[in-house]
Amino acid sequence: MAAIALRDPTALQDRGLASTGRADVLSMLVSAWDDFIELASAADLTRRTRLPGWRAQDVCVHLGVWEGYRALDVLIGSARDGGTGPAPDVDASNAAIIAAHQNATRDEVLDALRRHRADIRSYADEDPGLDGAATMSIAGRLPLLTVLMGEAYELAVHALDLQSAGAPEPPARLLQAGIAALADVTGALAATTKISGSAVLFTPDGGWEFDSCAHGWTTTRLDPGRRPPGPGVSGAAGVLLDASSGRNNPVTQLARRRLKVHDLPGLLRLTPIVDVAPNIPGGPILRFAARALSGGSKRLRG
Repeated sequence: MAAIALRDPTALQDRGLASTGRADVLSMLVSAWDDFIELASAADLTRRTRLPGWRAQDVCVHLGVWEGYRALDVLIGSARDGGTGPAPDVDASNAAIIAAHQNATRDEVLDALRRHRADIRSYADEDPGLDGAATMSIAGRLPLLTVLMGEAYELAVHALDLQSAGAPEPPARLLQAGIAALADVTGALAATTKISGSAVLFTPDGGWEFDSCAHGWTTTRLDPGRRPPGPGVSGAAGVLLDASSGRNNPVTQLARRRLKVHDLPGLLRLTPIVDVAPNIPGGPILRFAARALSGGSKRLRG
């Protein structure tokens, strides 16, 4: 397959949620951390989660800030270097952090989460010029503030993971922040891969829409009620997040009518993103769209 020529993210005029201002982005992200820490505090960290081989403690440990490991330092360092170099090996990094702190006490784990939240708050004191600087992430080379917002998606999905360890159901605010991050990062990837298109991620509590074009992308909040027309996915927030992360099978959720895919041809326009960033959030849904239109899931069309 021929390499896809990418746009330089620093040259984009519209940058999704980041264009609304760092205060709004950081406020949403800090609130997501508040919600996640409250859920983690209610969970039994010794119990296993639905993730094979992961205890609730492991989920929380890999999200924390520990001596010698501060995720924000890595991202800021990459942004100051122009976002060059290979994408991070997240699996190896997670395994190392979990192994190093597998015997941490409950208080130490929760403190590590609070340190990460504090780091996000402290980012407000950094040079605003860093917001649009490219940093290397698991999803590729994207603006730093967009990558930071992506944490809300990870927090929302892991909050759902913690339910099997006794955590309460995640609040709608956290799940909507996760969907906002999913829409924003997907829009960023569409813009940098030169794909013009849009998608709606809709739930009973409202949702988010991104629209990508030659000069960047926009990410817009949608009120509850009537879903706007166009390509996208709708369903309960938890179902949508689980399908996007591969926690559940989109085909199964569609067959059970817990998930709906709208305008498959329009959604198919976005599938080249998966070739550029195969591990991106939302990849399972985009792969489903491609498979459906190639004949692999004919019974689920419409």
